[in-house]
Amino acid sequence: MEAFWKTKPLEAMSEAEWESLCDGCGKCCLAKLEDEDTGQIHWTSVACRLFDAACCRCTDYPGRLARVPDCVRLTPQNVRELTWLPSTCAYRLIAEGKDLAWWHPLVSGRPETVHEAGISMRGRISAHEDELAEVEEYFEHVLEEEP
Repeated sequence: MEAFWKTKPLEAMSEAEWESLCDGCGKCCLAKLEDEDTGQIHWTSVACRLFDAACCRCTDYPGRLARVPDCVRLTPQNVRELTWLPSTCAYRLIAEGKDLAWWHPLVSGRPETVHEAGISMRGRISAHEDELAEVEEYFEHVLEEEP
């Protein structure tokens, strides 16, 4: 039987299928800076205040939208429009008609492969947003390229 992400459009997935597409990399939980003139996204190693850097998960996933005003709930509609989703993101890949990578837990059968492959942000967070007082402080944490 063919894997659900190969046969179902994003809009037809159940909530459980949708949630299982998240590989647990933590990249969407990073602060990103957008150049107002070019629209270019600059990634930082600063994580959301609710991000658990050890397991690469939100500490309050059900309540995140209420607690973090700029948290973005991914939907089948907006994943096609969000320019800041990482190139490795399963939601983005499926929306673009591509397949999941070997390290994705749905392919490998193991949640640790995303970390073993070096795709996740585990061990790569330099600060949490609530530790920085000024926007200018984020510039010290800008990454050279998309993580």
